[in-house]
Amino acid sequence: MFCLGLIIPLGSLALWPISTGRFQPWQVVSYAFLHGGAFHLLFNMLGIWMFGSELERLWGPRRYIQFLVASALAAAAVQLGWTALIDSINPTVGASGALYGLLLAFGMLFPNRTIQLLIPPVPMKAKVYVAVFGGLELLMGLGGPSGVAHFAHLGGMLGGFLMIRYWRGQAPFPRRRR
Repeated sequence: MFCLGLIIPLGSLALWPISTGRFQPWQVVSYAFLHGGAFHLLFNMLGIWMFGSELERLWGPRRYIQFLVASALAAAAVQLGWTALIDSINPTVGASGALYGLLLAFGMLFPNRTIQLLIPPVPMKAKVYVAVFGGLELLMGLGGPSGVAHFAHLGGMLGGFLMIRYWRGQAPFPRRRR
């Protein structure tokens, strides 16, 4: 990471709001490979392992990567829209939007699977877990600036939802021929 920073300034890889004049098209992908610290990276890796490993086994590596990219791109689009709406000047980093897409997919595909929370240690069904996390992200996002890209998380969930609907040939996408 530090070596990369010597070649390309890391700030040019973060997702900057369009109004700052620092936005570049590649940032809608590159931002997902940066993180705000060791704990941010660790928790994203844990979540991707927890939810992504089973989804990758189900879909295969190609569809899994397609899904991650769709979730990360949707997260970037929603975050850019939100930052334009609130006139933010802060950049966004992290794969959390893609992770929230995986979380939503896990809840859609395995709704009755029990998930054990870490803190507090409470078991709950995947569909409830997804609804709780989505609701908390919305409430925290509407609660004002916090340094966390809550709307990127919600955008990742939206991208994941739309990708699954597309694969299934469900609205708003046309039915696919097999």
